Amino acid sequence: MAGVTLAQGLKVASRVLLSTRRPMLAHVVVTRYCNLECAYCSEYDKVSKPVPLDDVLARIDALARLGTQIVTLTGGEPLTHPDHDVIIARIRSHGMAATTITNGFLLTVKRIEGMNAAGLQELQISIDGLKPDAISKKTLKSLAGKLKLLARHAKFHVNINSVLGISEERTQDALAVAQAAKDLGFSHTVGVLHDAQGTLAPLSASQRGVYHRLMGKGSLAHRINYMMFQKNLMAGKPNAWRCRAGARYLYICEDGLVHYCSQQRGAPGTPLLEYGPADIVREYKTAKPCAPFCTVSCVHQASFLDAWRSPQQALASA
Repeated sequence: MAGVTLAQGLKVASRVLLSTRRPMLAHVVVTRYCNLECAYCSEYDKVSKPVPLDDVLARIDALARLGTQIVTLTGGEPLTHPDHDVIIARIRSHGMAATTITNGFLLTVKRIEGMNAAGLQELQISIDGLKPDAISKKTLKSLAGKLKLLARHAKFHVNINSVLGISEERTQDALAVAQAAKDLGFSHTVGVLHDAQGTLAPLSASQRGVYHRLMGKGSLAHRINYMMFQKNLMAGKPNAWRCRAGARYLYICEDGLVHYCSQQRGAPGTPLLEYGPADIVREYKTAKPCAPFCTVSCVHQASFLDAWRSPQQALASA
């Protein structure tokens, strides 16, 4: 919860501990369209229209009724939605924390000031290397000017995320990206590329070495995630944990359906506007067969506070 103040973080944690029926985090897809075409990404297209504003606002209101604590806008590229800031303001009007994930290419002073006014609390940009190539254009060279604009004008927290496993050539780049983030006053996190099912892509020895180095400089939450989940996964070992997707974490696709995560669509597949406490209780208690080798860190973090609670049952047949 890097973009949330300590007081807000403690409030979120206390609410989550007091009730097992409150979602901690929801990712809401506001458009599937993206202005880029990164070769490793499977979460975008080039034809979709933005989700109509009234539909998005109804989903935000539904998340508020469920007691959701943090809402993150995602895509595709969220900044291609013409009402991005209106959606942020609606999230904040309910007292929920508001964050967004962007490739950064559409940032301007006007856009940053609009997000400031709307009450955005965190913006995350993924930067995959130093120089653009056929795999990704999200690089320090491409985004240098945008990052300077954020450093000068953003009143919200900025996190730069690197992804290891895209290519061997980019491995050492993650160290330079982390240093650039520090120099600009931003935080830095590092993730590991996963396949279409959300499981870990194999890492080379050099990639594991860079990951270990970066872990020592990350936030407490990031280091906990490494020790509890990523360390075993990179060694090819499963993790024994209780995934609370569908309860603590909700992934809302562009059609307004609730899924476990972006890599496990179809379950439960219930419209958010029909989702209620009974659904949350069911999914909270349901063991997910994909959990042992899952590398989706946002689900790990949303489930962490419940590690000591409630043994789960096997996934019911659909």
